[in-house]
Amino acid sequence: MTYLTDLQQIINVNSYTKNKAGVDEISKFMTSWLTALGFNDICYEREEIGNHHLYISPKTDGIKVLLLGHNDTVFPQGKFEHYDEDAEWIYGPGVCDMKGGNMVALQALRNVYEKTGKIENIDFLLVSDEETGSDDSKHLSSKIALDYDVCFVFEAAGENLEVVTGRKGVGTFTISIEGKAAHAGVRYAEGINANLEATYKLQELTKLTNLDIGTTVNVGKITGGIGANTISPNCELLLELRYTQNSERDRLLNALDEITNTSYIEGTKSTLCGLIQRDVMEANEEQEMLIKKIEAISGEKLPTEQRGGVSDANIIASQGVTTLDGFGPFGDGDHTVNERALKSSFEQRINLMTDILMHHQEFKQF
Repeated sequence: MTYLTDLQQIINVNSYTKNKAGVDEISKFMTSWLTALGFNDICYEREEIGNHHLYISPKTDGIKVLLLGHNDTVFPQGKFEHYDEDAEWIYGPGVCDMKGGNMVALQALRNVYEKTGKIENIDFLLVSDEETGSDDSKHLSSKIALDYDVCFVFEAAGENLEVVTGRKGVGTFTISIEGKAAHAGVRYAEGINANLEATYKLQELTKLTNLDIGTTVNVGKITGGIGANTISPNCELLLELRYTQNSERDRLLNALDEITNTSYIEGTKSTLCGLIQRDVMEANEEQEMLIKKIEAISGEKLPTEQRGGVSDANIIASQGVTTLDGFGPFGDGDHTVNERALKSSFEQRINLMTDILMHHQEFKQF
């Protein structure tokens, strides 16, 4: 299995998101392997993070397919930098999230190229900052997405090799509250307590959670005040919201504005900053149709699941592209020093994606 040798090479290069040199080294490997299959490399150079790369193939009539992955991983240099394997598992940073997934895509493309001698209407986007929220690449990904009909994303598969049809949207916001300082013992009544205002807002924000439909609002950090003898002149609430439906996004954003602009303690003033980092990826009929076609192509049932975590699949799906995620190998322990991927799942995923892409190459449709 040559692809495991290639996987070992890129696992052994630290590609922490902020390690530009390491991420770009991974890109060099991927570029050499993909250009050997006839892809042209469009490099989007960046100064402080790794470069993003779009590998493009010749175009003809028919459905345009985007394969999507990321080269960066979560651990800084010296923290977790080894590759190991036993009879069942491969261990190492990114082995399932998602250098292993990138290798599934690469090997499937190699198989197609070996059988056909060419690849058309399939492009492969590899970004460099997914693990820190894709703050830079999401603008590029959103624009690129408009050129495609279908996207396959190579984050890790589910335990039963499920593909992912839905992911929550996520946003992070800060509410900054301004009050008025005063001596707590001498001029208590002259103060306007920003911390007290925060407690009211905290309760109202928490009420927005609806676990039955997967909506959560979490105030994860509160900072404010000067000391025990001073009425707090300022306070900040750092919060995250997650949702499974576009309608919930709208409800949450409207409520967030209302809670920010309401002064529960007279005299306080509040401002809101933040953004939706990745919008929701909702399961839809187009996905269902594509899954049925894949099942017909492969002759196997394709199990599905929805996840609370986000990926760049959210970005592509939000542009109206029919998107399926989870085409990487099954693994666990990602974002920990125990990250591993199941060897047998590589073969299963490579075979599935080879069948999908071979069908596409023959018919230029699904």
